[in-house]
Amino acid sequence: MKTPKISLGSWAFSFGPFESGPWSWDRFVDFSADNGYDGVEINAQAPHPHPHQYDTRAKCQELMTRLADKGLGVSGYAVNGHFPDMAAAAPATASPDQLIAALRPYLQFCTNAGIGALRFDTASPPDELEPGEYEKRFANAVRCLRAAAGAAADHGVTMMWEFEPGFWLNKPSEVVRLHDAVDHAHFKLLFDTSHAYMGAVAASRHTGAPEKLAGGTAEYAALIRDRMGHLHVIDSDGELHDDDTSTHIAFGEGYVDFPATLEALKPRLADMSWWCVDFCFNPAGPAAARAAVPYLHNLAGSL
Repeated sequence: MKTPKISLGSWAFSFGPFESGPWSWDRFVDFSADNGYDGVEINAQAPHPHPHQYDTRAKCQELMTRLADKGLGVSGYAVNGHFPDMAAAAPATASPDQLIAALRPYLQFCTNAGIGALRFDTASPPDELEPGEYEKRFANAVRCLRAAAGAAADHGVTMMWEFEPGFWLNKPSEVVRLHDAVDHAHFKLLFDTSHAYMGAVAASRHTGAPEKLAGGTAEYAALIRDRMGHLHVIDSDGELHDDDTSTHIAFGEGYVDFPATLEALKPRLADMSWWCVDFCFNPAGPAAARAAVPYLHNLAGSL
């Protein structure tokens, strides 16, 4: 298998413990370059590059040139369901036009910058719903996401759904069901190893009966690999951050079986250029990020 390019997610240095003192974009870029990363994955919110700041092709191209001068590429652009505009356009309850309108500035940014992957989530909490309401919202989400994937295709972008405990549809069967129901080439799954552990092993924030996979993250990886378009790699200790979503701890400090999980993903990884490291909500992110690149190079070399 070819050696993957390793990117670092910028949101980890502006969310959670860094929210009161987020790293500037320049500081984050310098850190990534200085610690052996091949690229970055951009959080689409200030103080990192966002569509209201980079609102022309020329500005986006200048951004990409500055990154290239540091030897860095971009693995993807990340929007989050906690952003006010995205929360107001949650696929379960919004109209297709509302969701597309919320996504359009981010899609245009991706087009202008030449970024092909847009990370998103379902933007709704994993609340318990009556069966009729659940199916109504599920059908609405399918309509919205299929339309949004069509809009993304028009921009040359693929939407990467990051399923996680903190958002609606977080059971393995729900993840597969939604992907297959949307049934669009520009709608793919983002497999995050920490979220996968919380979904398949801890059954965290599952509504109704918990749904665990006997084979853990490796079984989950085999289940979704042909549906996967993007990868986030990070360890998990089986705990939630603020009772909401997965912790993202340093490699080797948690329970994710990386050799087995990546081996299960291997047929798909052979065609993927990027592995993105995600230290979201980790106060020790800088120290952990310094050790991540050699750790992942060793893992990839063992496959």
